[in-house]
Amino acid sequence: MATSATIPADVPEADPLVERLRAQDVEVVALSFVDNAGIARVKTVPLPKLAAAARVGVGVSPCFETFCFDDVLVQGRFLGGPDGDLRLVPDLARIVPLAGQTGWAWAPADKFHQEGDRFEGCQRAFATAQVAAAAARGLDLRMAFETEWALVTESGEPVFHGPAYGAIRLEQVADYARELLATLRAQDVGVEQFHPEYAAAQLEVSVEHNDPVGAADDVVLVRHTIRRVSHLHGWLASFAPTLTPGSVGSGAHLHLSVVDQFSGGGGPFGLPPVGEAFLAGVLRELPALVAVGAGNPASFLRAEPSRWAGVWQAWGRETREAAIRFITGVTGTGDTAANAEVKCFDATANPYLVVGSVIAAGLAGVDDGLRLPPPIAGDPAAMDESVRTAAGVARLPESALAAANAFASSKVLAAAMGEVLHDSVLTVRRAEADRFADTPPAELAQLTRWRW
Repeated sequence: MATSATIPADVPEADPLVERLRAQDVEVVALSFVDNAGIARVKTVPLPKLAAAARVGVGVSPCFETFCFDDVLVQGRFLGGPDGDLRLVPDLARIVPLAGQTGWAWAPADKFHQEGDRFEGCQRAFATAQVAAAAARGLDLRMAFETEWALVTESGEPVFHGPAYGAIRLEQVADYARELLATLRAQDVGVEQFHPEYAAAQLEVSVEHNDPVGAADDVVLVRHTIRRVSHLHGWLASFAPTLTPGSVGSGAHLHLSVVDQFSGGGGPFGLPPVGEAFLAGVLRELPALVAVGAGNPASFLRAEPSRWAGVWQAWGRETREAAIRFITGVTGTGDTAANAEVKCFDATANPYLVVGSVIAAGLAGVDDGLRLPPPIAGDPAAMDESVRTAAGVARLPESALAAANAFASSKVLAAAMGEVLHDSVLTVRRAEADRFADTPPAELAQLTRWRW
């Protein structure tokens, strides 16, 4: 039932699916896509039109590919402006009735040209292509995003108070949390953990791993569900990097593993050669990956040392200040639990671009036979600069412009994305960096508070 490689598509499963959804009282289907500024956009169709949408798609302008986070349209080398049209095609294999939104179902969508072939700028297709590239090398990946958010009233006041990670916090939102987790479960999203977090009014949910494209689908659905359940309680959920500059913010850490390549080997902490090379490739591309995974100007309000935001181009076992934290798991569980957490990402990212770019970086590391440098321990901010330099530990980009420039220089990501997608991402990131370079932190936080 996956999306076809071309349209018009033969989708014999569409009619029985429509009947099943009708039996579940679904009346409307939301077709979801995420732009290069990380904003979740949507078009909807009444249920009787779903089969047609699956066969020939729904019209959508390519202008969204160069929308900034504040809906300002900019012009790239290939995309931007009022001309043209695309077809938005739902992936019927991923469609799910929305348990918190009566009468609605949700499906992620891919973009096609009107002539029927895939659109070169489709972020979900990019992620799918990178999964296929990994499979061609015999590699199978699993991924999952953590989701952090702040929960506030419509007047902007924190919904709950109390110590970080405290039971006092949980008691104030226990009914909300129970309803949220039940809603996610009803939508076939498996929850691993939920807890109150460190920052003011901050919560976190971790979900079960999935294939990389499925993990990106999951986090889009998770954020929608959080926003919806929060709204039903009269509250607002913010996934912005920070609500208050100068304080700890919210990330969207990516957990990843290469099946059978993250344990049982002779490398550091049991890494086999392929797993080590994959992580080394990700480590090498981290400056460029910041533009993909946390390249909004507001992202750098969060990206400060000594806040577990992963601002250092380094790795280590259970080292939360490094951008890559390697997790071996409890003794005896390494074959299933070993994974790496990329900590420098946040919810301003398009998750399909994140998973695709991380895979591309890792595969380049495998192709080049890279090895990891020695792991670090402790907080690099507490080290003497000469010690950091000797260890090869550097700060990741400290501004949106610096991240965009690193992305522009990445031959790995440029080759993986192709010139149309790479240019459209770069166009958005550079435009945001330029337009908000001198915006005061408090104003920038306010402008971005409700965009994701």
